[in-house]
Amino acid sequence: MTTTGEEDTAARGGPLWWSRRRSAAFDWTLGFVSAVECAVEGVPFAQDAGIPVAAGVVFGALAGSVLVVRRKWPIAVVLVAIAITPAQMGFLMGIVGLYTLAASELPRRIIGSLAGMQLVGTLIVTFVQVRQSMNRGSLTLGDWFVPFAAITTSLGLTAPPLLLGMYVGARRRLMESLRERADSLERELQLLAERAEERAEWARGEERTRIAREMHDVVAHRVSLMVVHAAALQAVARKDPEKAVRNAVLVGDMGRQALTELREMLGVLRSDGAGVRAASVRSVTVAAAVVEEGEGPCLEELEELVGQSAAAGMVVELSVEGEVRAYAREVEQTAYRVVQEALTNVHKHAAGAKTRVRLAHRVAEIAMQVENGAPPEVGSASSAGLPSGGNGLVGMRERVVALGGVFVSGPTESGGFRVSAVIPAS
Repeated sequence: MTTTGEEDTAARGGPLWWSRRRSAAFDWTLGFVSAVECAVEGVPFAQDAGIPVAAGVVFGALAGSVLVVRRKWPIAVVLVAIAITPAQMGFLMGIVGLYTLAASELPRRIIGSLAGMQLVGTLIVTFVQVRQSMNRGSLTLGDWFVPFAAITTSLGLTAPPLLLGMYVGARRRLMESLRERADSLERELQLLAERAEERAEWARGEERTRIAREMHDVVAHRVSLMVVHAAALQAVARKDPEKAVRNAVLVGDMGRQALTELREMLGVLRSDGAGVRAASVRSVTVAAAVVEEGEGPCLEELEELVGQSAAAGMVVELSVEGEVRAYAREVEQTAYRVVQEALTNVHKHAAGAKTRVRLAHRVAEIAMQVENGAPPEVGSASSAGLPSGGNGLVGMRERVVALGGVFVSGPTESGGFRVSAVIPAS
């Protein structure tokens, strides 16, 4: 980030109240010049006042040196300049002091009051001096010249520094405001960038979870069936060669299907390449879009899904209630995946148990239920010893809830297990 005005001031570090050493040197120079001017002007003042010349010089030097504190106390500088105006001293201090006052952050009423006092003081002093000069005969102009000279001189010594100071002050405030806005905008942009990075990281995590869930549903089901068929193949290889051949063909077909679907998913993930965060997010999003909106499963394939489980030795029954109709792609995919994962869990945890799959088409929703009975005794021929990742029920719940549906699962009183889900039709 860029350095703010306050940080920049602290970085430069001038003495006392000065923000810069250069500003301090400039004010000390002005104070010295003003002190010399007032000291010189103190000589005729001492002669006219009848006091020692040294006293007039010292008084003028002290009064002129007040200009050093113009940035800290501009009101004091202007008041001193007004006070010594009758002594015909401090013209430089009056001009510079009025400029500093107008450029400061003081209220406009204070600036206007002091400027008016200085204008009136200069006007009176100039009027008296010109009148005295005309009385002494040094000026032979008409009476009109006295007010003209007084007004012109007072305006010339007051208006330019006042207007210039107001302009410089307004410009300085504008620059400070722009600097503050720029700093604020930069902080907001940095905050937005951090939030965007957090959102991108959250999106990457969400998409990775979605793809992992999809791959789990797609691959785990087919691999589970392959394991079941392989176990059956091992059991009947010698007793029933024909059935063993059929099981081997099924294992090969399911393996090829699983590899094809897995290759398609991995191909999408690698299509955009890696190395850039934006590309990573884009590739994951594209993969999820292809997984969910591409050539995914639908309810028309549900009978084939149940048939695959039946071919693997599961006693499974499918019943459909209501008028069959088409749903949105994500609704049909979610319903299919719920049934698929529930059947996979039956293969894993209750192999050989009788299972019933129910699908109900309702007016504003679609409901599905997969319920299996109590599994056979441990060690039966139907048991294939399938491992469990523990993410099946979690993935089903996430899918259904994401569409605004309701998911319930748990054991039954008969010792089996039931998975139920209701998904809005729209």
